[in-house]
Amino acid sequence: MIQLAVSYKRHRFPPQIIAHAVWLYYRFPLSLRLVEEVLLERGITVSYETIRRWGIKFGPNYARRLRRKQPSRTDVWHLDEMVITITGRKCWLWRAVDQDGYVLDEIVQNRRNTKAAKRLLMRLLKKQGMAPRRMITGKLRSYGAAKRQIMPTLEHRSHKGLNNRAENSHLPLRKRERIKQGSRRPPTLRRALLSSQKSLRPTSHQPLSKCHPPPSSRCDSAMEHRDDCDCLKQAVEANSTSPAFM
Repeated sequence: MIQLAVSYKRHRFPPQIIAHAVWLYYRFPLSLRLVEEVLLERGITVSYETIRRWGIKFGPNYARRLRRKQPSRTDVWHLDEMVITITGRKCWLWRAVDQDGYVLDEIVQNRRNTKAAKRLLMRLLKKQGMAPRRMITGKLRSYGAAKRQIMPTLEHRSHKGLNNRAENSHLPLRKRERIKQGSRRPPTLRRALLSSQKSLRPTSHQPLSKCHPPPSSRCDSAMEHRDDCDCLKQAVEANSTSPAFM
């Protein structure tokens, strides 16, 4: 499959700044305003709305290029599901990862039954093009029923302790849900899923979500953010030169 080059036409900022802003937003659990402040501290004045549009436009393309991995018959599929809430409605996120932790596929469904597990397996076979060596799942019996209908000869291990690879892949999404206070719309969930991939996965970095409140006016937001950064830098320098730190 030939991938088209990323086009940066009609963009005022160079590609390096755009890529760095998108990387900051998806790599660390930072809000758009915090990414705006990080860039402002480096002398780059860009609004949080522009960063949001960059993430929507360039984020999926970056992730597809980083996640390219050729399937193999020696792969091991780890399948698991987690409950999520979208606009107050309970849904299930079905996810499949390989033995290296790369996300193979994920799908949001309303049910947690054999039909939903069968749909996930069909999508995996269509996308990977071949069956794996082994499939490891939790204790949900729907996986075994779906496997007997689609791949009856495939080795299947059902044990909670063996499926830690798939369960750990949910942690970045859970962490981002707590910071973003849930998913209110499907587009928001798609961007959260994008950031939870192994290639763009957040780390244990804790965001400073309450250090700088959002400004009341958009006109002077850049000036207020710059003043906040200057005050913070002066406070750090003053503390470092005080006798208590000698």
